[in-house]
Amino acid sequence: MRIVLQRVTEAAVTVEDNVVGQIGHGLMLLVGVTHEDTEKDAAYLAEKAVNLRIFEDEQEKMNLSLLDVAGSILSISQFTLFGDCRKGRRPNFMAAAKPDQASVLYEKFNALLREKGITVETGIFGAMMDVSFTNNGPVTLILDSKE
Repeated sequence: MRIVLQRVTEAAVTVEDNVVGQIGHGLMLLVGVTHEDTEKDAAYLAEKAVNLRIFEDEQEKMNLSLLDVAGSILSISQFTLFGDCRKGRRPNFMAAAKPDQASVLYEKFNALLREKGITVETGIFGAMMDVSFTNNGPVTLILDSKE
């Protein structure tokens, strides 16, 4: 699994002009699933995302986690994170898991986040979505369960 994690002051996802997920202070996660991923990968990344110390304390040092600041998560499925652009001019998405496999693991990942007491909003798996957010910092990290 691969996640692009961004610290945000606000984030929202819209499908067909309807806001389907929206948060204030927290994290916006773009979540990609590949063929070999398992629930172990989902558990690892859920634990990592909520415990990363990337929020600032009183001294403006990144010492606080999402749990510490009572933040929320906007989780967006993103198969294009496994796009291979090394050859030609069109990305190859063969490394991305098929939708039936990816949706199960994506939902498990979100459930694991919720089990940690996090408010999790999502888009609609497989839909054409418009995502808007204000990146705070900016802070953007890439998490990969295999590396």
